[in-house]
Amino acid sequence: MFHKEGAKIIFIALAITVGVVILSDQFIHSFWLLKAIQVIALIFLILILQFFRNPKRYVDAADHVIIAPVDGKVVVIEEVFEPEYFKDKRLQVSIFMSPINVHVTRYPVNGLVKFSKYHPGKYLVAWHPKASEENERTTVVTENSYFGEILYRQIAGALARRIVNYAREGMQVVQGTDAGFIKFGSRVDLFLPLGTEVNVTLGQKAIGGKTVIATKA
Repeated sequence: MFHKEGAKIIFIALAITVGVVILSDQFIHSFWLLKAIQVIALIFLILILQFFRNPKRYVDAADHVIIAPVDGKVVVIEEVFEPEYFKDKRLQVSIFMSPINVHVTRYPVNGLVKFSKYHPGKYLVAWHPKASEENERTTVVTENSYFGEILYRQIAGALARRIVNYAREGMQVVQGTDAGFIKFGSRVDLFLPLGTEVNVTLGQKAIGGKTVIATKA
C-alpha cells in the first residue's frame, strides 16, 4: 500500500521512468550506457515507491500508553522548556526519520485535539538543535484521559518541503491512525508531562504505531 499523499509524485516518477526507458532504447546505441541509464531510472522509481509506502499496522489502542508517531531513531530524551503551547518544562522525546523510513505520522494517543497550528520556517537539518523552533513545522496537542495534554511536532528537514497534518481542533482522534505525512526526511518531537515513565532509550529504533514510548499505570 502507498500513502495517498504520494499519488501525484508516484505518477510523475512512473511517467519519467517509462519515458526514459523507451527513449533511451531508441536513441542510445551503447549497450552498457543504455542499461546503466535504464537501471538508474528504475532505481529512482523504486526509491519513490519505498518512500511513500504505507504499511498497515494493527494498533491495540489504549489510553494508558503513548506510542511512537513515526518510524525512526530515538535521538533525544531530555527535559526542556516548551515555549509555544505549554510554556513550561516538559519531557521531550524526538524521533529522527531518514529518507528510507516510513514517513506516515500516526496519532500517539487517543483523545481530543486541543491545538493544531502550522508554522512556516527554515529547512535546517532535522537533528539541528534549533530545528524544533525555526524549521517549517506543525504543532498538535491532544488531550488524553491518562496523560493530560500531549504535544507532538512534525518538523521538516533539509530535504522535506511539505508537511501534511490532518489534525484539526475539536477532532476526536484514535491512537495509531493516520495523522499526516512529511515528505523527504524529517523528525517528530513529543512533549510529555514531567515524570512520565519513558520506555525507549537513545539510539533505539522506533516503529510508528507499534513502539511504546511511555506508559502510565
